[in-house]
Amino acid sequence: MHDTLPHLNKMNFPAIKRGDLDTLQINIGLKCNQQCVHCHVNSSPKRTEMMSVETLSLVKSFLIKNNIQTLDITGGAPELHPGFKDLVSYATENNVHVIDRCNLTILSEPGMGDLAQFLAKNEVEIVASLPCYEEKNVDQQRGKGVFEKSIFGLKQLNSLGYGKAETNLVLSLVYNPQGPVLPPAQDELEKAYKKELLQKYNIEFNQLFTICNMPIKRFGSTLISNNQLSDYMMLLKESYRSKNLENIMCRQLISVDWQGNVYDCDFNQMLGLNMQESDAPMHIAELINTNINGHSISVRDHCYGCTAGQGSSCSGALAS
Repeated sequence: MHDTLPHLNKMNFPAIKRGDLDTLQINIGLKCNQQCVHCHVNSSPKRTEMMSVETLSLVKSFLIKNNIQTLDITGGAPELHPGFKDLVSYATENNVHVIDRCNLTILSEPGMGDLAQFLAKNEVEIVASLPCYEEKNVDQQRGKGVFEKSIFGLKQLNSLGYGKAETNLVLSLVYNPQGPVLPPAQDELEKAYKKELLQKYNIEFNQLFTICNMPIKRFGSTLISNNQLSDYMMLLKESYRSKNLENIMCRQLISVDWQGNVYDCDFNQMLGLNMQESDAPMHIAELINTNINGHSISVRDHCYGCTAGQGSSCSGALAS
């Protein structure tokens, strides 16, 4: 597996600085019940890395002391962490909006029978992976049987009010291209998703996020193996749009790994690209009382993935 890819040029991408911090994104652990081809985290059922109780306590302190508006919980499958529910409850009790990056199939796993009800009770926003509305394409990217379990999960969430216009239970779906191409127009694809899922499965959701595949970790290694890395990087660079720089997620977000180390974004975390280009990663304990507004953001050529075409972030496209 390639942890450092040869295209990560330090000089080409424009210099950018932070704005006001409002979102804390944490990778609570790398264990997952799936092993997807496009995964930039290299999660799998074999991974054992998990955020400690001590680090979870620091996360809680950071939320309050820094007036964080949104806690964005990722993994792996974040719900597999034994401290997941306690953290969600703490955040919601302190008026912090919680996002759960859910792969949907986790709702079918043993011991997860009450998970959907728990998420609904705490009004957790669910951002769920569903790379296509066709079974064949989903199973090809994420494994045999994943689509069927995903549909089951979506129906379960709908039954609790998720995805319904009249509730506060937000259900967003995430689309990733299957290969080295840019995502299609988000608005148009959302219409297709809503039509197909409603007609075929009577499923509703609020919005679709289209996210560009980052040329790092597992997906980056696949590109190298298929001799596609250079062409994909050229596509990202040629599709660069400077106006997307204003809305890229790293301006208002920091990403914390399972050990408590802090990075400018989830992708930099996976590459071990430290904040402020420092020799060692900063720890969340160091930043609890630090104002990082205006700090420089560490960039490399993979950042073109966030600014290409309509742009890409953890909340989907940046521009129409």
